[in-house]
Amino acid sequence: MPPRGVKKGSKRDRQYKHIKKSEKEEGRSEKRAEEIAARAVNKEKARSGESKSSSRSSTRGRSASSRGGKRSGHGPGGRTREQLYNDAKKKGIEGRSKMNKQELERAVAGSS
Repeated sequence: MPPRGVKKGSKRDRQYKHIKKSEKEEGRSEKRAEEIAARAVNKEKARSGESKSSSRSSTRGRSASSRGGKRSGHGPGGRTREQLYNDAKKKGIEGRSKMNKQELERAVAGSS
């Protein structure tokens, strides 16, 4: 269900559906995909002045669409366990649900 104030067929509705579909393809649950999509759409609405109020963090920095996952999996920890698990799932690695992050990293790297 799209966020409040988003009309059916509008740009934001299409954006919501696209993000939700992408998140589901990444292996996220229906509920989590809806939450991520709604947050992204609300942030874009705030950035473009379409919302009545907005937080300071919503209006500063690069937008989610221009960032395009550039920060995902960077930093000292590397990719998240969830990202590694989804990669292992796509590659058909057995026993992935019982693996920790380090084991998933080795399994995904080894199957390449």
